[in-house]
Amino acid sequence: MPQTQISCPRCRQIIPANVEQLFDVTHEPASKQRLLSGQSNFARCQYCGFEGRIPTPVVYHDNDKELLLTFFPMELGMPINEQEKMIGPLIKQVVDRLPAEKRKGYLFNPQANLTFESMMETILNKDGISSEMIKSQQERVQLVERLLKVTTADVRSEMIKQNEKIIDEQFFGLFSRIAQNAMQGGQEQIARALIELQKQLLDETAFGRQLKESVGEIEAATKVLQEAGQSLTREKLLDFVLEAQNDARVRAYVQLARGGMDYVFFQNLTEKIDKAAGDEKTRLESIREKVLGFVADVDKQLEARFRQATEFVESLLKEEDVEKVTRENIEGFTQDSVEVVSQLLRQASEKNDYTRMGKLQKMAQVLQEASAPPPEVAFIEQLIQAPDDAAVEKMLADNDAVITDQFLEALSGLVAQMDSQASQGNPEAQALSQRLSEVFKIALKYSMKKKMG
Repeated sequence: MPQTQISCPRCRQIIPANVEQLFDVTHEPASKQRLLSGQSNFARCQYCGFEGRIPTPVVYHDNDKELLLTFFPMELGMPINEQEKMIGPLIKQVVDRLPAEKRKGYLFNPQANLTFESMMETILNKDGISSEMIKSQQERVQLVERLLKVTTADVRSEMIKQNEKIIDEQFFGLFSRIAQNAMQGGQEQIARALIELQKQLLDETAFGRQLKESVGEIEAATKVLQEAGQSLTREKLLDFVLEAQNDARVRAYVQLARGGMDYVFFQNLTEKIDKAAGDEKTRLESIREKVLGFVADVDKQLEARFRQATEFVESLLKEEDVEKVTRENIEGFTQDSVEVVSQLLRQASEKNDYTRMGKLQKMAQVLQEASAPPPEVAFIEQLIQAPDDAAVEKMLADNDAVITDQFLEALSGLVAQMDSQASQGNPEAQALSQRLSEVFKIALKYSMKKKMG
């Protein structure tokens, strides 16, 4: 999202800010998240320390939900006719984008909102989110803001203790989104502060400690499954589950290997239960109940993610220019969304729905282009596969224009990345790290010779 230069509302110094007035969800679905997360129209002044929402007119549009909302900040102090002059062109842009068959009566009666909060509440209510849920979310947002303003660890600890009842799964989910938005928006200072705050929250709250343990168990379970590699069978997976020392490890195996916990897996477990007796039988039955519960939880999460991804993809397919709208919303695509595109493409092919197939193929093409590695990374992959150092040197000479400082930086970054993974005991990373280091030395030597003439 492009930044605009504005005057700080407090000290009037010129500062950069993400100013956005039109949030046309029908045209650009990703704009809704920018509005709801506070990523847009928020300023932070490096001169006076001001942090807050920028007072700017906003128009929000969602054709599917027949929503056309307007908000004009009262602090701007503009008369009604001046407000209409600013908002009118934005509404006209919304209408012009819509094909004639989608232009409905709601477009001629925009809902004016006296406050920004009332507009947010209207949007969320249409999504089925109640006022109570909104209030609960606001409490958590306000707590994050208050914690960030406190610089003393002791004072922050006391604040955490007083509010621990709302520092739950919902809080950490919100916290994660705020941190992600800060990093994506280039707000490094806030991102660093959030990282420090997260450490304290993980150590000093019951849910944080539980979450920390869960992450540690997932890492341990991942290592066990990776070491099993191609030899991992349902029988071996069942053994791992039965050997788990705590429920967190069992849950981790379910999250990582849900696909292997099918009918045969549970049949094998039931056979073990039938052959057992006494305390062992009770233990195995307890494990089965826990695994079934964890599987149900994972399936619900997968179903919700898949439903959300499907709605996102379908909203883009409604547009005439699918390539354009896919590029505009490329950041909104997750791995789930990509899998949905593949699945919908197969379904359209089976039904011989050529119109839908054409749109999905265009979308898939844009996604494929976006996921392709940069040219320098593709070239590095070729260098790694070279049979010997002489072949590497020849490839460097044949591609002399590619050997720039940026190329060496990319190669150096990959070396550091593989070194880090290798230090954690990853055998594949160890081999790749060694080969990358050899290629980097050859490329660096070639570059130095090139510069020296």
